[in-house]
Amino acid sequence: MNIALIAHDSKKELMTQFCIAYCGILSHHNLCATGTTGRLVSEATGLQITKFLSGAHGGDQQIASRIQCNEIDLLLFFRDPLNAKPHEPNEAAILRLCDVHNIPVATNIATAESLIMGLQRGDLDWRELVHP
Repeated sequence: MNIALIAHDSKKELMTQFCIAYCGILSHHNLCATGTTGRLVSEATGLQITKFLSGAHGGDQQIASRIQCNEIDLLLFFRDPLNAKPHEPNEAAILRLCDVHNIPVATNIATAESLIMGLQRGDLDWRELVHP
């Protein structure tokens, strides 16, 4: 599966710790991320990650375009719901695209753990049913 990682600045450490904890599962998949998040996770885990621009410089839009082209199967987007972001409309667009293209999204660690465990069990092979 192609998994995209995005984390707001205040959630980058949480994303890094999450990826350390689930490195064994994530290592079996293709990962991409916005620039800083990808660098931090890659340095901490050794995982191979395709890194785009930072979110503020268009990395989130690069991931959005991959979602539009059906090149992303799962999005882990650790958001900071308490602080407004200048590029918040881009984030809404990403979430809308995930809804349009039926991409599972986790915006917090509880949902991310549920998705990762489902991925490990093989529960997320739904694309085979939708796009044989």
